[in-house]
Amino acid sequence: MRSRYGPVNGRRPGAQPARGWCRSTTAAELAEQVRQAVGARPTAAAVLAAAVAARAYALNRQSEQARAALTAAGALMNRLPESGRSDTWLTYGEQKHHVHLSHAFTTLGDTRRTRESQQRALELPASTSSMTRTLLHIDAAACSHHDGDTQQACHRAVAALTALPDSYRTGLVQRRALDLYEAIPAQHHRERAVGELRDVLAA
Repeated sequence: MRSRYGPVNGRRPGAQPARGWCRSTTAAELAEQVRQAVGARPTAAAVLAAAVAARAYALNRQSEQARAALTAAGALMNRLPESGRSDTWLTYGEQKHHVHLSHAFTTLGDTRRTRESQQRALELPASTSSMTRTLLHIDAAACSHHDGDTQQACHRAVAALTALPDSYRTGLVQRRALDLYEAIPAQHHRERAVGELRDVLAA
């Protein structure tokens, strides 16, 4: 089964379309306001703001702005002092950085850069939570779909979701998996692999 990466509308299987574009626009505007507020000094807040802005722009299909924010995030991360790179709530570690980059590059369709960030995130010695691993695996599934292998994408997403307890298949994890499902053209929705993903999401 082969397909191109399609638009995402962000709804549950069978539900009415959500106003995802409006939400992305608002998110991009807010993220840019935060970037301006934290300034250009290499702080954990500045790197995080740039990375979040890149994701918001990518979701809003503003690829030029997204790539500019990614470049800024990378430059700030390179200048971030070691004291700001530890793995705490108030700092911004390299693993956290690559998780953000993974989603931004996935949304932009840059599967090569996505895989580089995913590999680096999983190589780092920082503690990797179940949610972090799952989000990276769902990004990897989205890359498979973008590269034309929707069947593999669905299998990878199902494996990532079913490895989690039911109570963890909510929030951001559920949202990312739904984004993948909604990116699959409707003509493929009767196919077995797509149906398996739909069933897991609806469970």
